Parts: sequence; structure tokens; C-alpha cells
Amino acid sequence: MFAVIYSFKVKSNHVDQFIHSWEGLTKLIYEFEGSLGSRLHKVGELNYIAYAQWPSREKWEKAGSNLPESASDYRSEMRNACERVETSHEMEVVSDLFKFDLFS
Repeated sequence: MFAVIYSFKVKSNHVDQFIHSWEGLTKLIYEFEGSLGSRLHKVGELNYIAYAQWPSREKWEKAGSNLPESASDYRSEMRNACERVETSHEMEVVSDLFKFDLFS
């Protein structure tokens, strides 16, 4: 299994837009690209961290070509809501003890 950590600095007054677009894009990536899901965490006033899991690095690297057109809208909306978007870590999972209940 493979995991990625993303960090976001959201523009003031754009938090709702960011969360809405992050959720929409994440659900499409899960549905069309085979990710194992993601969690979004708030760190301070306008800083967010997302943790995403994938079956493999290869699956993550190839993701993007199967997404529907609506993914571009979500991606654009999310980037417009942020001052900064960064992939901060790419990691191989060594041990997984999460209790996982996606989208319930």
C-alpha cells in the first residue's frame, strides 16, 4: 500500500469552497481511479492536511486519465481557493492499523 500527504494553505473566506471541491474531487478519484480514500485534517486557522491511501505507488502515479470532466471543475475550484497546494510526502505503508469504513 502507498500513502501521500498533501498540504493546503486556504485563502481567507474560501474554506467552504475548498472543502466542497476537495470532497468532490476525492470522491471522483476514489470512484474512477481506484484510490483507497482520503482524510482531510484542519491544522490551524487556514491550513489543511490530506492523507490519501492507494493500493500502490504505480496506481497513484497513473491516476488522472480516467476522471470525468467534472473533476477539472473541482480541481480548478480547489486551486482557486488555495494560496498553496503541496505534495509533502510520498510513503510506502509498512503497517496498517486503521479501522476503515469509507463514506459511511
